[in-house]
Formats: sequence, structure tokens, C-alpha cells
Amino acid sequence: MPTPTTVLRATAVALAAALAVTACGAGSRTADQSATEVACDLPAPPQPVTVNVLAYNSSAIDPFTNTMVKSCSKNGVTLNHEPIDFGGQVQKTTATLAGDSGTYDIVETYSYVVPQYASQQKLQPLDDLVAQFDQEYALGDINADMRKALSYDGKLYGLPMQAQMYVMAYRKDVLDALGLQPPTTFAELRDVAAKIQQAGEIKYPVALPLLASADISTAYDAALGSLGVDYVDAAAMRPNFDRPEAAQAFEELRSLLPFMDPQVTTFDQPRVQQQMYNGSAAIAIMFSGRMNDLSQPSNSRFAGQFAFAPPPSVGGADTLYNVLSVDGWSIPTNTKADKALLFEMIASAVSVDASRASVPAAFPAREGIVTPESSPYAAAAQQSIGKAPPAEPYPWTARIGNDTRSVVADVITGAVPVAEGTARMQEIATEILAEYQP
Repeated sequence: MPTPTTVLRATAVALAAALAVTACGAGSRTADQSATEVACDLPAPPQPVTVNVLAYNSSAIDPFTNTMVKSCSKNGVTLNHEPIDFGGQVQKTTATLAGDSGTYDIVETYSYVVPQYASQQKLQPLDDLVAQFDQEYALGDINADMRKALSYDGKLYGLPMQAQMYVMAYRKDVLDALGLQPPTTFAELRDVAAKIQQAGEIKYPVALPLLASADISTAYDAALGSLGVDYVDAAAMRPNFDRPEAAQAFEELRSLLPFMDPQVTTFDQPRVQQQMYNGSAAIAIMFSGRMNDLSQPSNSRFAGQFAFAPPPSVGGADTLYNVLSVDGWSIPTNTKADKALLFEMIASAVSVDASRASVPAAFPAREGIVTPESSPYAAAAQQSIGKAPPAEPYPWTARIGNDTRSVVADVITGAVPVAEGTARMQEIATEILAEYQP
């Protein structure tokens, strides 16, 4: 079994600016019990300081957020964090970074958006602060490839906390009863789903987060990436939505609709989790940060029956239907708080003790912490990392994903023909790329 360090180093290109996209979601079931007391040796400020932290709630993010708030609220410093879902975080991040001053002093970011915000100079470069506090917080132990994932143009803009990648969860008892193996391709997924459906107990055996306002663009990007195609040919500065694979990605996703709940475009990751909790689905593909919740008996009577595997590939090639995200902490350029003080807070949140305490809910950025013994889905996550599509570390990537999302939703639901949808996406992406032409 390869170690996280080995696999991550072998996929440095994929990690360099991996796509987190809009599907990380919300809906933590860990709440405040995930807080761990760690060292946060802040100097007492001359006047009381209030620090506002923006981070969405999920069982993979909460351990880091709650630990920071619990450990660093002292000596005249108060940290505030209000529960929020991922969509709310996206809106508030845009708002707080828009002006000369913002509401939040620390913002949870991810590799998909760092190039865009960094190119706009909305995030504080962290390299000097890393050098200043390196020894105190053992920052050299943070995986180098994850640091690259939160960098842009050679500068670090986010202190990595964890990685997330797609993992497939499935009901081992259901598959075993029908003599089925976990699918490794979309063709196998359709075959397995049809046999489960025909058995008569589970009407809609497949669950994917295809929320039309967020997750659906992630799903399309994962399918396109598995077929070996990026959004953009960066060398030619030309979108790839007129390539045959762009249409194929749509057809492959649409082929799964007969096996999914008809309301699937209203389902985010917590809704997909719920389908697995209550037994209305037998196979789900979502971010690894959602997997630990499935293994908790307090969440589902099927917890002991859930097993984990890498996601399938779309067309049978080695690259999987997958999205790789690196999450971390960033400091907005427009915060009025002392940036060294803020950096010590985020450094404490990704300390050795904080990272160890986050397992198995998270896949922390520090070397050597996640092992198959420490996490029920570790082996699946490690295999998934090594076969993720290459990254697109450019400021236009997130913009294209966001601006084409409604088209993707219309095509997958059948409201717009595939050819019309890909043509419209090509137009949208071409207009965006024109802004980056020399």
C-alpha cells in the first residue's frame, strides 16, 4: 500500500492546483466535539482583538476550524465562527474580498479558487510568514505538493490543512448478495446499478451530488477530466468544449439518470449522504470528507455495511471520474487585523496535534498521518489521489466553471440538447479567455 507521501509526490502535477470546485458541501455531523486543545501561543495584543473566521461546515473542515477557535480565543483575542453551508461561504467570500475592507479576517480557501483570487491580489502572500514561524509550528512537515496546490505564480496564498478527493462508498451487503463487484468504469456502474434495480429493493441505487446551483459543474468537470480533456487548451488559449469528449462527458452522466432519484439536481452532498444513511441508495460518489460520517453507527443502521473504493473511470482509461481539492487557510489582503497574529492562528489549526485529531474525518496535509489503520476509507482515498485528472491552475478555470454551470444543468436534465449546450459553453469560455489574452 503506498503511503500518502508517496502517492502525493507521484501526482504533484495533479495537486499543483487541483480542482475543488463547488461541491465540497456542508452539513457536518461532528459539531463542536471535533475541537481539540492545541498550542496557540499568541502574544497578548495591546487592545482586545476580535477575529472573524469564514469556513463552511463539514465533518472534514470542522475539526480544524473548531480547534482554531477553541485554542486561540484567549489573552484578549476572541475568534468568531458562525455555522454556514458551502453556498453561503462562496457568497460571503466574494463579498468580503470585494472592497477595501471586509468582514472576515481568516477565510477557508481551496485550490480551485486560489489562482483567481491571487491573480486579483485579494489574498495575502504567506511565504514570509511561513519562514518566520516555520520552526515554531513545524511547517516544513506540510506536504510540499499541497503547498503547490495553494500557490499561484510561485507564491503561497493558502496554508494547507487537508486534501479531499472523490471516493465511492457502496453497500457491501447489497453487492455481495447479488454477486457483484464494485464498479471500476461507468459501464460497470450502469450494469451494477441495473442489477440492483432489478432486484427490486432499491429503486434508485446510485447517488451523486448533482445540485444544479453548485455540484453539477463539478460532476461534469470530473467526467471530462476522466476522458483526458481539460476545460481549456492552455497553450492555444482555446476552450475544449467543441471536442467530442465534451459531448461524451454529458452522455455518460445522462446515462446514470435512470438509476438516480428524479430530484437528483436538487441534491448536494448532505442529501446524498442521507440517501446512503436511510438505505434508499447503494452506491455514492462524493468527496472523501463525507466518508467518515457514513462509518458512524449513530448516523445509520447500515454503517457496518459501507465499504469504500476509488471512483470509476468514465471511459475505461486510467484517469478516474475524480476531482482533487486542497483546502487551506488564507488571509484576505483587506483585513485590518495584524497578519502575523492571524497567521499564528491558522498555523496552530494545522499543527501536528490538530492534524492528528482530524483523522479519520479529514485527510490532513501533514506527512505520514493518514494510514489504512487510522481511517476506514484511507486505502480508497490513496488510490483515488493517484488517478485524479491533471489540474488546471489558471485564474480563468473557476470563472468558466461558474459561468457555464447553468448550461451544464440544462444539458444534463435534457432541457437543452448536448450539441447546443457544448456550443454555448464554447462561446462563454471564449469570452472569458479573451480577457487573459496578451
